[in-house]
Amino acid sequence: QVQLVESGGGLVQPGGSLRLSCAVSRIIFGISSWGWYRQAPGKQRELVAGIAAGGTTYYADSVKGRFTISRDNAKSTVYLQIDSLKPEDTAVYYCNKWSGVKAAWGQGTQVTVSS
Repeated sequence: QVQLVESGGGLVQPGGSLRLSCAVSRIIFGISSWGWYRQAPGKQRELVAGIAAGGTTYYADSVKGRFTISRDNAKSTVYLQIDSLKPEDTAVYYCNKWSGVKAAWGQGTQVTVSS
């Protein structure tokens, strides 16, 4: 069973930065595509960034130019660098497969943007 452990969230001021990490276990990480998702209060979970096995990336329009997804296959970890944070980025952030059957969701990591 795949385990996903997200970390790196926190409370930051608008304009600040965070680097989220997602450690993936019990799966062949390198051949899978991975995504970062977020769920704000009262809203549906949405995909914000994805990275394919070959390195191709995808970003939602709302985060283009501010979020950067990357992966370290040796560490079975996917990262999300978040810059120029806005209050509307406040949400719980999760990682999971970008395509195919999703793994069980992890606990996520809370990102709160507030002055």
